[in-house]
Amino acid sequence: MAKQLPKRDLENVGLGVTGACVALVTFVVAALIFMVAQKGLSAFLKDGVSVVEFFTGTKWDLANTAENGLPYTGALPLIVTSFAVMVLSTLIALPIAIGSSIFAVEIQPKFGSKIFQPLIELLTGIPSVVFGLIGFHVVVGLMKSVFHVSTGLGILPGAIVLAVMMPEIDGLTACRTIREFSDVPIMTTLSVDGLRAVPDSYRQGSLALGYTRWQTIWHVVLKSAMPSLMTAVILGMTRAFGETLAVRMVIGGIEAMPTSLLSPASTITTTLATSMAVYAEGSAQDDVLWALGLLLMGMSLIFILIIHLIGRKGAKARG
Repeated sequence: MAKQLPKRDLENVGLGVTGACVALVTFVVAALIFMVAQKGLSAFLKDGVSVVEFFTGTKWDLANTAENGLPYTGALPLIVTSFAVMVLSTLIALPIAIGSSIFAVEIQPKFGSKIFQPLIELLTGIPSVVFGLIGFHVVVGLMKSVFHVSTGLGILPGAIVLAVMMPEIDGLTACRTIREFSDVPIMTTLSVDGLRAVPDSYRQGSLALGYTRWQTIWHVVLKSAMPSLMTAVILGMTRAFGETLAVRMVIGGIEAMPTSLLSPASTITTTLATSMAVYAEGSAQDDVLWALGLLLMGMSLIFILIIHLIGRKGAKARG
């Protein structure tokens, strides 16, 4: 019979293994940030791309060169389109996610826990390319028939596809709380969890004071769950900002400043997906694409920071 290690030795082994895992994850994240930053900053430090031109220029054309011998690197159209798609899809998805969460928690809790939330979570198994195909054939076709445009591609169909994905969207950033990561939907699930986390005593006290059911939901439940709801919104916006394939199929892929919601355009992620394998490694074009990746990573870090700040404020309010 194998001899068991003393408890203190077992604890030391456990601490060593878990510490090594933490060190490995920290190293990978730091290496990833360093690599993207090094590659992205090379466009400005090595190739001489103007930072001002990169953020304010309106012409993006890596295949042709300007008078200074560098490609046209005005990323403003890509930035504007990315934010436009993100904000518009959030505006469409947010009322649906919050409304369905209120119904599933406050109106029909049995239906919400046994049918609604499991059904929503099943949708996470649908690949984004399927949403893109449906968007291309249904949403784009609808845009053509309703607005009488030639292609039907643009920011609006991209936002609609993302709005359909966001209430049940899955991804590495989806989580039930700020620190508990799991493969579940973002906006709807986090909203449901936030509403369920509100103590029943709040509802009972509000009703005892004479508030109606809807007044209790509006003034008590939603207010108490606001940090969780804001976390759901920010996570949904983060995922929408980084979505590539589904948006690429319905937005048009034209790297120019959009003139309307139905003019073909391109986001940061769609440009990276279509151009990264085209240019030689170490070239000015490749470095500029890495600069786009650095910008995208910076925006994601900002969103994560906002989520943590919201979580801290919510914890202080509950304390």
